[in-house]
Amino acid sequence: MNSAQPLGSIIQGSLTEGLEVRLHPDISVEDMRVGKFLVVQGMRSRFFCMLTDVALGTANQRIIASPPSWEDTFLREVLAGSGTYGTINLAPMLMFTPEEEEERGMGRVSDGGKSKSPIFNGLASFQPQTSTTMELLPVKTIPSHFSQVYEASVEDFRRVFGWEDDPQRRNFSVGKPLDMDVPVCIDLNRFVERSNGIFGKSGTGKSFLTRLILAGVIRKSAAVNLIFDMHSEYGWEAVAEGKQVNTVKGLKQLFPGKVEVYTLDPESTKRRGVRDSQELYLSYDQIEVEDIKLCSRDLGLSDAALDNANILYSEFNKSWISQLLNMTNEEIEEFCNDKRGHKGSIMALQRKLLRLDSLKYMRASCPHNYINKVIQSLEAGKNVVIEFGSQSNLLSYMIVTNMITRRIHEHYVKKADKFLQSKNPCDRPTPLMITIEEAHRFLDPAIVQSTIFGTIARELRKYFVTLLVVDQRPSGIDNEVMSQIGTRITALLNDDKDIDAIFTGVSGAGGLRSVLSKLDSKQQALILGHAVPMPVVVRTRPYDAIFYEEIGDPAWEEKPDAEVFAAAELAKADLGF
Repeated sequence: MNSAQPLGSIIQGSLTEGLEVRLHPDISVEDMRVGKFLVVQGMRSRFFCMLTDVALGTANQRIIASPPSWEDTFLREVLAGSGTYGTINLAPMLMFTPEEEEERGMGRVSDGGKSKSPIFNGLASFQPQTSTTMELLPVKTIPSHFSQVYEASVEDFRRVFGWEDDPQRRNFSVGKPLDMDVPVCIDLNRFVERSNGIFGKSGTGKSFLTRLILAGVIRKSAAVNLIFDMHSEYGWEAVAEGKQVNTVKGLKQLFPGKVEVYTLDPESTKRRGVRDSQELYLSYDQIEVEDIKLCSRDLGLSDAALDNANILYSEFNKSWISQLLNMTNEEIEEFCNDKRGHKGSIMALQRKLLRLDSLKYMRASCPHNYINKVIQSLEAGKNVVIEFGSQSNLLSYMIVTNMITRRIHEHYVKKADKFLQSKNPCDRPTPLMITIEEAHRFLDPAIVQSTIFGTIARELRKYFVTLLVVDQRPSGIDNEVMSQIGTRITALLNDDKDIDAIFTGVSGAGGLRSVLSKLDSKQQALILGHAVPMPVVVRTRPYDAIFYEEIGDPAWEEKPDAEVFAAAELAKADLGF
């Protein structure tokens, strides 16, 4: 089949429920796959659509009551197309206006330019003409009865999704349609304007999708990234899924000069061969009650214990944990008598917080403020990956991400306020995207109102900070936060609650539900939201040697000697040697 061959005719439908198409007799229903892109040529407009369902139909109920045997090839061929036929359902996504249809090379009735109706030389021979100036509009109507349906062409995709080499946009190819060899791009400028999500059940390649998107953001300099790497998958070499290669490159290997790795477990990081990593330590005097509150369930803390933590903080300020851990039973009792605390709750709090002593990166006090070092790296335009190594338990992940994120957010709020006051472009903060895994732990409805992550998600980049949340249980994320997620990149999900959560705040999601539930378990994803003009199913771009060559910077040791020596001579000249 080619783009000039009509596949079927519109027989009924509506704007909200979609279009029903009866396939022509020479078109096999087996060639129609959910997620496929088709175009409908109406009398005045052209509609870009997604195939959401495939069905079989019969013209007479007697055929169903007495079907021909499979061996009766002749009768089956006689019935095909007239007595039996295939149907597909389409969801109209975008449309070209009549004026834009004229740009496609279609003539108008010669009436001084007043008529809007194009003249077609036979719909069956319709050939889309090349044009890149057409404006895409949301669908406000539907095509008329018996409008013809065609496969989407490469030009159709270019008009809708653009190309990576577009000089006016930061486009990044994330994959290709299921049945075409044409890139599908997301607009990274729009992507970093809001918080975004990457979802999928375990084993569907969320980490590869995340690494792919982060590489694009770094390559196109759309934002600076802070990545909390729970399982050491993003910074340096990681285990590959599949049998062709054992490992895949991390972001530090792809972009040696643009990525810095901080580690909470230096020994583990050294064993993995990570180069130029920096150690990261936190201290008790940096922990506030809000940090403890986020992981209260993992620590087993009651509300009463948290109330007494506030009493301790009011009395001892930043040294409240150190003071608490060193208190004797008599000192706790004396403190409770003076400050009206509850002895049992404070003793329970003391026991639970002793778990912090087992964390390798936690110190009673630190000679340096390591969080400030991370902030300095981000302000220098470096993308920061924080590796957890053997400290990848949930308690560590939650307390570290919360402590660092709250302080970085405070810093960005001050910078944004300064920029709003001065209006000086030099004061404008570089957009920051913070990547967190196990996102439902931070955005649970019970705690989201009091966490920094819920605040960032609701702010919609007010202070130039957004989230990239990675999760296998989107149903565990607060509905209000999900409705603020700008772009959702979703691999296969099976649970109905998770699928419902993906479409929170999305209109006309009925057909997309069936598309999402029928994705392959590997290398397929549904992308919808702010960074794409319409929902799209893609075969995700392989994260392999070809991708490394296309996207990454050459490592210093891999550069030709001549280039290395030339760079060294240039550096000497700059220093006056």
